[in-house]
Amino acid sequence: MPARTAPSFSLEDLPIAIPKILDQAQVSTANHQKNYVALYKLHAEAVKYTEPVNNGKTTKSVGEKAFQDLLLDMVGRLLPLKKGTTVADRMIKFVGGYVKFANEKALEDRKKSGAGVHQDTETPASRLAARLLRFLLRGFLAKDKHVRYRVVQTLSEVVQHMPELDEDLYSQIRESLLDRLRDKEPFVRVQAVIGLAKLYGTEDPADLEDDQRPVSEVLLDTLAHDPSADVRRAVLLNTHPTPITLPHILGRTRDTDAIVRRLVYTVLESHCAPSESDSSLAALGATDPRFLSIAQREQIVRNGLGDREPAVRSAAAKLTGTWLEVTGGGAGKGAEAIGFLRLFDLAESGVAEDALMCVFASRGEAFDSVEFGDDYWMDMTPEKAFLARVFVDHCVAVKDSARLEAALPVVTLLAFRIQAAYNDLMEQMQDEQESAFLRGEEDEDEEEKARREDERMDKEFVIGEMLRLAVNLDYADEIGRRRMFQLVRDMISQETLPEGLLSRCLDVLRKLSPNERDLIRLVVEVVHELRDPDVDEKEATVADDGETTTYGGTPMTARTARPAKAATDTEKEKTPEEKAQADAVDLRCLSLCIGMLERVNGTFEENSTLEGVLGELIVPAVKRKEAALRERGLVSLGLCCLIARRMALNSFQLFLSQVQAAPELLKTRVLQIVFDILMVHDRDFLGNDAVAGDRIVEFLLQVWGNEESEKVQALMCVGIAKLMLSGMVTDERVLKSLVFAYVSPETAGNQELRQCLSYFFPVYCYSSPANQRRMQKIFVPIFEELSQVYKELDDEQEMITPASVVAMFVDWTDPQKAVAVRGQAADDLVHVDLATEIVRALFGKDMQKEDKKALCQAFSKLYMPENVDDDKIRTLKLLMHNLTSRRPLRDTTANNALARFDAAISKKYEKQLEDFNEEQYRQLESLKELFEFLDDIIPESDEEEETPKKKVSRKRRSMSVASTTTATTTDREESVTPSVDSGRGGRAKAKKRARLSTESDTESNATEQPSRAPSEAPVHPSRVLPARSARVKAKSRAVAQAASEDSEEEEEESEPQPRKRGAQRGSKAMREKDEEARLDREIDDLLEGDEPDSIMDSDEDEAEEVGELLDA
Repeated sequence: MPARTAPSFSLEDLPIAIPKILDQAQVSTANHQKNYVALYKLHAEAVKYTEPVNNGKTTKSVGEKAFQDLLLDMVGRLLPLKKGTTVADRMIKFVGGYVKFANEKALEDRKKSGAGVHQDTETPASRLAARLLRFLLRGFLAKDKHVRYRVVQTLSEVVQHMPELDEDLYSQIRESLLDRLRDKEPFVRVQAVIGLAKLYGTEDPADLEDDQRPVSEVLLDTLAHDPSADVRRAVLLNTHPTPITLPHILGRTRDTDAIVRRLVYTVLESHCAPSESDSSLAALGATDPRFLSIAQREQIVRNGLGDREPAVRSAAAKLTGTWLEVTGGGAGKGAEAIGFLRLFDLAESGVAEDALMCVFASRGEAFDSVEFGDDYWMDMTPEKAFLARVFVDHCVAVKDSARLEAALPVVTLLAFRIQAAYNDLMEQMQDEQESAFLRGEEDEDEEEKARREDERMDKEFVIGEMLRLAVNLDYADEIGRRRMFQLVRDMISQETLPEGLLSRCLDVLRKLSPNERDLIRLVVEVVHELRDPDVDEKEATVADDGETTTYGGTPMTARTARPAKAATDTEKEKTPEEKAQADAVDLRCLSLCIGMLERVNGTFEENSTLEGVLGELIVPAVKRKEAALRERGLVSLGLCCLIARRMALNSFQLFLSQVQAAPELLKTRVLQIVFDILMVHDRDFLGNDAVAGDRIVEFLLQVWGNEESEKVQALMCVGIAKLMLSGMVTDERVLKSLVFAYVSPETAGNQELRQCLSYFFPVYCYSSPANQRRMQKIFVPIFEELSQVYKELDDEQEMITPASVVAMFVDWTDPQKAVAVRGQAADDLVHVDLATEIVRALFGKDMQKEDKKALCQAFSKLYMPENVDDDKIRTLKLLMHNLTSRRPLRDTTANNALARFDAAISKKYEKQLEDFNEEQYRQLESLKELFEFLDDIIPESDEEEETPKKKVSRKRRSMSVASTTTATTTDREESVTPSVDSGRGGRAKAKKRARLSTESDTESNATEQPSRAPSEAPVHPSRVLPARSARVKAKSRAVAQAASEDSEEEEEESEPQPRKRGAQRGSKAMREKDEEARLDREIDDLLEGDEPDSIMDSDEDEAEEVGELLDA
């Protein structure tokens, strides 16, 4: 049989053969390799087909040109196809794969022919790729977004398979891709990122011109600032982690998109192990934790394990498990866990504990491999102590009693280990003091000093972890319990005990004490021993001769406090060194009292032992001028007030007086105390029958509005938000102030405050229908106020638009999102009433067109329930009808929105509106106010143009959100609620705060002036704040007295003369000195006395005492 001969090649066959091959390739990627071979054969045959030109001197590649033209024609047919078309994606992948196959075959052919490999040698494959790339570059500026997408996608696919590129072509591709990186379509930018990532590794920054940015810098900038999450994901997937790019990658752990955050941990895990090309044992992955800094490791774990999305937490947990494998090296019995802990700073944060807990929870083999033998406790290191403590805490959390019993050491053994470690620490501290004394003023080597400090911190950390472990021990062994009790008791009795170990010791004593009374008795004894060591030795000698109280028995009676006069005489005789030592002892005693009071849940009456400490230590500390002593004294007094109702009533005025003039740190602590007292004793201060509740709220709002420190503003915002969320405060003034603070441009830089309120408002509104009703009531006045502020913004200030404010309120008041509350009926009519209020507001002639447009945009988002009260829906319909006829909207968009809403209401409630008669409706007494409102509306003629509202002067810019807008405002609403943005600093703030009242406010105050108490002074012409607001300080002084005395008598007795701001310009130092002297006198009046204030006084004595204190 004769051999089969291949058919001869003809150019006429190309238009049939090439589409046939491409048609097969678009069906499936499985046949791509076969079609690569077939297409390459056609390409090779076409290259051979030439024609002579110039009388046979040269040849023309007619076949190669025909092949390229056909292939480009086929590629061009793919470009208009939309994103997501599977056929087009397969074809683009086939074209890129063929370019790679053709280049590889050309390289093999050159090697077989022995011509060698020359990078500059042109091949049919390189010529085809170059022409294809130039063809694609022509479509980068196409108007069709799908064409731009396909050309960038195809170019990115081809470029990655090119062994080399012409320099001019490379520059064109680079500039075109950078230009498409700014495309308005995200999917085009994604493909541009992929294409630039292919050029990233071949670019040399030295070859760039001065005005050209490196591709790596452009990609990192896109990673941080591109608004599309898909683009940021594309950059993450195509960026190799290096020391330069790693900080930018870790910054995406706080990305707004959950998929991007999860992808960060996937990328870090994939590069944690060394690549397959590097098989050396010493090789480490690009993101090996040992390459990262401690701050970077903690950032990864903190952001990952603390993420709100379960998928992100799972990816972070998987990464921490990989770290355990990489650092452990296969070691067993807890060795790999110890190596894992060396990656973190154990003492500074709780990140290491979270990471280890995550490893125990996700990797059971790591948890099972940990063992604690007798040798484990011999030489304790920070890592070993930390591992043992976290292991025990994990066993307690998962209730694994078997592993817990096996892991816990014997109580006596642990007590001896703690004692040995503590003695070692004391010896080191004593050696350092002796060496410092002998060395004198000679400077010690910094490295040696740092080494000793680290060693001391490690020992202190080990002791602290063993004490935390001791809390979970089983104290059934009486000998071990007594041993541990005596050890910890002796430790807190020493002045040299580090401050950080104090709370750990108190936790152990709380565990060992039978009840709180024994714990209090023990701490009080230690306080007396520290302050009077000589007296305690004599008393101990006398106690040895008599009958002693055993541990756990009846607590001993507290010693009588030392006479104040004798203490004063002794204080005068002390040298400065002795005074400093006494102050240090008092600070330690106050720390003990704070730690003890934080662990007490009983009342003050049940623990009379605290009386002595209160009068002998806490009250004198409050009267001291040293900041540290006063701060701890106030904290101790505040903790006492939490468990003593009468003491809280007596001392609350003291804390309020400290708020006004205290430095920032002390003010922060005092405000925490104030809010804690209000939360615990809410009925006494904020209850319905508490007269002082409104004054306390007014005082807090004034302090908040005048505060300049962002930290204090955020703290007060958190405290006030808690009071609102718990229902203790329901004042609409407070709610207005919170809304104003949330959107005010003055709080744009206070992220802590903004974060608090962004969580508060949805929770507050959705937790109760009553809360949504309050938000609905304040919407219109707060919108008018905020829209005015928005119009008067400075160039450098930023604020959300009034339309965004409307959208927020519509969302917050959506009754479909409210949670059902037991005892409260669902309120589905909130949006109905909101629509009514909006339509009423649209009648206003002073409201500008933009504001009306923003309000009308809310109509389409309102929820209208199926069942609505007839009166409500008819009222709404009547208002819209009168608005259309008497005050038609001039803006087309607003008018169309109102018309659509009107038509929807008419259609949905057709049956309820069909018998509606306005004349009969007017006869209803309950709607008298509505028709009076409508009758007062003056119709506008069609020819009358809407006059633009004259710009409000700067004088009225910062109206309080609680200021009144009508003459019918109640007396409570007259008082101005200061907002947190009421000042900007310096004299500008004072001027701005002085412009909080409108002309209508002044007229209202003048009208109501005769009905006020005779003791109230008339409003001064130069004073723009309402008089009651100016007297807020005087009212705050009488907060505690207001619950028991008549309010009129209180105003007559406590009203001070009004101050004129700016009337006197004394030196700042003199004013501060006078203010400090005044506060000292008030504190002395409140706290001085022959006997310490007792909680056991009768009610009559208490009332007289309170009156005397507040009148002083």
